[in-house]
Amino acid sequence: MATFTMRHDLDCTPERFWELFFDNELQKRIFADLGFPKWEVVEMKETEAEVVRIVRAIPKLDAPGPVAKLLGSGFGYTEEGRFDRATKVYRFAIKPSTLADKLKNEGSVKVEPAGDGKCTRIVEIVAEAKIFGVGGMIEKMTEKSHRDGWEKSARVFNDEAKKSAAG
Repeated sequence: MATFTMRHDLDCTPERFWELFFDNELQKRIFADLGFPKWEVVEMKETEAEVVRIVRAIPKLDAPGPVAKLLGSGFGYTEEGRFDRATKVYRFAIKPSTLADKLKNEGSVKVEPAGDGKCTRIVEIVAEAKIFGVGGMIEKMTEKSHRDGWEKSARVFNDEAKKSAAG
């Protein structure tokens, strides 16, 4: 099992971060830039207590041969995320389209104020693949994919924050 934490310094307030995070058009652009053939919100509900967002996606698979064969050419996933308005934590679980009983991928996102209109995003991820012979490869691939994607999204969020500050 791979567990890891990523921290990204962002040039916006925590409130602005969550606005950008739930901007589905911005998210769609980020995932398109990451090479995802498909990323779409299939459901989004808001209540006083929480925001629920369910996404279906087909990622660009950068996988070693045996892993790509195992996952299949139509590999995709559904992500269910819940933002608790009281704790200001977004928790998500990713359910793959294949091998759902053997793959676990979940995590959380929170932000901390960093002063001067900035914040630090903290992303915690758990990735587990219970597949003999290739589980470790899948976990490493999942970690790399998350690290690359979250790093790219930090750059996009900073660009968006600069645009809104300038305009």
